[in-house]
Amino acid sequence: MSESDFDTVSDGIATTIPPVGLGTWQTGGRECFNAVLKALEIGYRHIDTAMAYENEAVVGRAIEVSTVDRDDVFITTKIKGYPSLLNYDRMIDAVEGSLQRLGVDRIDLVLIHWWHPDGDMVGVFEALSDLVEMGKIDHIGVSNFSIERLERSIEAAHVPIATNQVEYHPYFHQDELLRFCRDNDVLLTAYSPLAGGLVVGDEVLSQIGNTYGKSAAQVAIRWLIQQDGVITIPKTVTPDRLGENLDVFDFELTDAEMDRIRELDGPLWYRLNSDRGLITRFRARIGPYVPKRIRTAIP
Repeated sequence: MSESDFDTVSDGIATTIPPVGLGTWQTGGRECFNAVLKALEIGYRHIDTAMAYENEAVVGRAIEVSTVDRDDVFITTKIKGYPSLLNYDRMIDAVEGSLQRLGVDRIDLVLIHWWHPDGDMVGVFEALSDLVEMGKIDHIGVSNFSIERLERSIEAAHVPIATNQVEYHPYFHQDELLRFCRDNDVLLTAYSPLAGGLVVGDEVLSQIGNTYGKSAAQVAIRWLIQQDGVITIPKTVTPDRLGENLDVFDFELTDAEMDRIRELDGPLWYRLNSDRGLITRFRARIGPYVPKRIRTAIP
């Protein structure tokens, strides 16, 4: 079953983005090439890559040799949030580099991967807006942006911000951010939709899936795309998983099931990161960054 058989999600700016795409983080070489090629073969039409992943050339080559027409593939890439790149001239150069590595003359969607306080917000989004006007980018967006930074990017850009790509899954909700996105016609793109594979063994998701003959992973993905204004980019290089992650359009969760999934707590790290969790309160006092030593100490 192909995602192209089903309605895509409108981003409110006269285009559509396939609601389930292929993420390519931490993949490269032949493994990445084969995954992208297989994904396109079975019906994926949205491929997500990034400058930081160092696999744009591989992704571009797979799209080039695929039997799927380039115009039917939605390509998303991301520019590193290094302060040295976050100005007008370097942003133009960075996007030109992605175009060359991907081997295309335009990119459907370019995101700023993350933001550094030393960056020039006005200059960056002026550059991206100019690249849209030049026809080198179709749409622009952001990734890992807080509400405050998303609001600033909306004000700085001369064209609409299409999406904010953030971590979002049954164990990690971003309800306030999602509400802001909806209010401003910005899609929320959920990365790590399976919580790094943790949802696969979830009893509640499995029980719900049994009703429909679906896996816990499929229920998690369906939960995401059934929400207004949410799309997702699960990552896998396994052919069976590629097909499984896409086979989520032939069932619909009930309102009660949607609510039940939203109530999931997940492992300790996610419980601490909940709206009232210890990490959230900690961040409110010292800022959003949590030292890696603390993150890795908590399972």
